[in-house]
Amino acid sequence: MRQLSELDASFLYLESDTAPMHIGGVYLFDARDRDEPLAFSTFVAYLRSRLHVVPLFRQKLREIPLRLGLPYWVDDPDFSLERHLAYVNLSQQGEMENLRELAAGILEKPLQRDRPLWHITFVDGFRYDKNDPESAGFALIVKLHHAAIDAFSGEEIIGKLLEYSPEPSPISAPLPWEPRPEPSEERVYLQTGLNLVRKPFQIANLTINAMEATARGLIQKQLHKLPLPFPLFTAPHSPFNRQITANRRIISTTLSLARLKAIKASLGDVTLNDVVLGLCAETLRRYMENCDADVSRSLVAMTPISVRSKSLRRSTGNQMSAMLLDLATDEENPARRIQKIHWNAVASEPYQEAIAADRLTELLPTNMLALSARLYSELQIAQRYHPVFNVPITNVPGPQVPLYLQGAQLKSQYNTAPLFDSMGLVVVAVSYQGSLTVNFTLCPDVVPGGESLASLLQDSLTSIELAATELPADTALSERHGTPQPTLTEDALTLLEGVLKKTVQRFRG
Repeated sequence: MRQLSELDASFLYLESDTAPMHIGGVYLFDARDRDEPLAFSTFVAYLRSRLHVVPLFRQKLREIPLRLGLPYWVDDPDFSLERHLAYVNLSQQGEMENLRELAAGILEKPLQRDRPLWHITFVDGFRYDKNDPESAGFALIVKLHHAAIDAFSGEEIIGKLLEYSPEPSPISAPLPWEPRPEPSEERVYLQTGLNLVRKPFQIANLTINAMEATARGLIQKQLHKLPLPFPLFTAPHSPFNRQITANRRIISTTLSLARLKAIKASLGDVTLNDVVLGLCAETLRRYMENCDADVSRSLVAMTPISVRSKSLRRSTGNQMSAMLLDLATDEENPARRIQKIHWNAVASEPYQEAIAADRLTELLPTNMLALSARLYSELQIAQRYHPVFNVPITNVPGPQVPLYLQGAQLKSQYNTAPLFDSMGLVVVAVSYQGSLTVNFTLCPDVVPGGESLASLLQDSLTSIELAATELPADTALSERHGTPQPTLTEDALTLLEGVLKKTVQRFRG
């Protein structure tokens, strides 16, 4: 059995009916080069033959009583592939808008905890080329729980399930699978006891008074260790930071990577990731201007960074760092903004020294973290005060060669990330085969008119290209070098202390 990390488990405890914590993907396949459409039964047989590539697909959660320890992944003795698959035929309605509506409805629903935490819907009758009524295609709507993967490992899993050749490989009969026996109750309790000895802070419910007395010093000590580029709870108010509902919408648009690389070359000392962040920043600024929102203060993004290449401990789970990044949306020139974003990143902390995401869970044990997050929502801290950040933006590099499923080519993909309380918009950018698809997962009750984000993104790219050609040659920001790092403000510390005290009261009750 393999125990979840604190970070992995936090995605379980933070899940609610309005905030399912799974990562989603919609994968569109063009099957015109096949002799016949891909049958659902063929897909089931293909997937069954490749389950061994991703052992997590046959593992479920084993919870620890009273949450005295983190859950474990164990083999599911009752695993049935059919419980994780669904079939939908769009018939004559197989166009992109219909598929998006179908995907949004599927992705709104949480995964069931009594089985491995994934699900795939096979969508038949989808026409990849809407101008060709005879075109044959299909789509996959995939859900994988964030407790099991992050956005980067999710791309790795899809890469393992698909093929790199247009020639369909034979579907071989899978080898018999024997689930490993679940651990005995004695072993679970013994392991839990050992963990409590090593991490006595996890029994916070037995040491409430001591924890409350030292809470202020603990928070201050831990937060000062994190490389925060500015004080907490100082991100500006924005239209995106309001209470969410269960409704979801997926807005996506695809750009040429060559255009983004040309901007990078024109601006000089910036990265391709800086260009992507600058493109998102310009799009968000334009949306806010259309909503008559205040753009005088810069938005703050939370940008996850994979550390998988440095820490190949396992192929799944969350292996991320994260940094809070000033998007410089108060800068009117979109090309100069990209340079400022680059400077903000390197001046605050290099990417390799960004906040290790699993360190964030060291502030509180996961059960207390879940209560704190709920109080963050119930007390409407993001609306009453200021949010920690305004929007998460993830840029995931994908394969630049075509992928196939039994001869059907993967033409494009749309990826979603979970929303959570007071965070009504998440941006995920994924590159594939020379293109970058920017995906906006949003709650339409928080971000009205979100459909405009696709056209705003295209307009933003054109605007950045024009501004980059007109930018003066000497645009260095070296005069800002050496800016001291602000420390945690007293007001933010007092606010954190108040949240913790209310968490303790709720925990006692």
